[in-house]
Amino acid sequence: MINSQRLAQRFQALVKIDSLSRQERDVAMELEKILTAMGAIVSYDTAGKQVGGNCSNLVAKFKGNVDADPIFLCGHMDTVGPGKGIKVRFEDGIFRSDGTTILGADDKSALAIILEVMDVIFENKIDFPPVEIIFTICEEIGLLGAKHFDYSLIDSKFGYILDSTDTQGIVTKAPAANKITIKIYGKAAHSGAEPENGVNAIMVASKAISKLELGRMDEETTCNLGIIKGGIATNIVPDFVEIRGEARSHSVEKLKRVTDNIVNTFQTAAEKFKGDPDLPRIEAIVQNDFPNTNISEDHKAIKLARKAADNLGIDLASKTIGGGADANIFFGKGIVAGVLGTGMTDVHTLNESIAIKDMEASAKLVLEILKVHAAGEIS
Repeated sequence: MINSQRLAQRFQALVKIDSLSRQERDVAMELEKILTAMGAIVSYDTAGKQVGGNCSNLVAKFKGNVDADPIFLCGHMDTVGPGKGIKVRFEDGIFRSDGTTILGADDKSALAIILEVMDVIFENKIDFPPVEIIFTICEEIGLLGAKHFDYSLIDSKFGYILDSTDTQGIVTKAPAANKITIKIYGKAAHSGAEPENGVNAIMVASKAISKLELGRMDEETTCNLGIIKGGIATNIVPDFVEIRGEARSHSVEKLKRVTDNIVNTFQTAAEKFKGDPDLPRIEAIVQNDFPNTNISEDHKAIKLARKAADNLGIDLASKTIGGGADANIFFGKGIVAGVLGTGMTDVHTLNESIAIKDMEASAKLVLEILKVHAAGEIS
């Protein structure tokens, strides 16, 4: 029932609409037009104003024609750069860009698939539950759309986000993450005339970093320091350094332990350099970036997806990943979101691609999920 030609054409049309983070308005207007023509009630929240964008999260509601709990389908409208003026190439069943930009399958493939599923439902007069479609903004720059989403606009307590690669997998576990900023305050002095009168913030930073274990801590925990900024000239003892990093773990306890260790290591290094009563001084800022996702295998969202996959002859595998997605934010709000794959590969690179057969497979699974849910086969 999936119309491969229509799916391909719509995907190409969507990726040709520029929609870098905070610039999603044009693609949102196109999606609104399509969804309204299908009979959806479309609305927006106010997230765009809160994140400084030109568009907000889009919500489209379909009433359904059976008595069932509402279910949501979600994808994000923004892409990473370089994502302006995308030129699509389609050869041997695979979509690519011309090599000067990303393709935008992350996550335009999700948008096209969700629209195709709804088209098929209406064309074939298939029974379906109440469906709430959520197209978010600014996912690529810190899940900002989901973080500022007005959750009062939806009634669904579970659903699916199409934002992964494997069309035969569902993400059930993803880590929580903390953003960590360390500011080191030292004292400037002439590096040739009176270096002993200065307090070298870079030296403090280097001593602390040398004591840290970075990278993979264990199978469920990682940490990284990714940005260091400090100093203004080679002949001045640097009086300030800022370091930014992160810690991630599937265990909340481990996340706290790793985060505390990073902060304490910098504090200890500063103490060993004390010459001035107040310098060097450490300021540590820790912010939770997103909570973890941990969906039970017996949750309805998982059982429903597995039943649908089984109907299609697919063994749907549970996936544990190391990255965050809108699903993490939803989960933190008490809303369960299983993450499904669309087949996109090499995302965030100029080599990004996606096969139409994988998009078809993803659409078939989502369609079957809605059919199984409408039939009330899973409680």
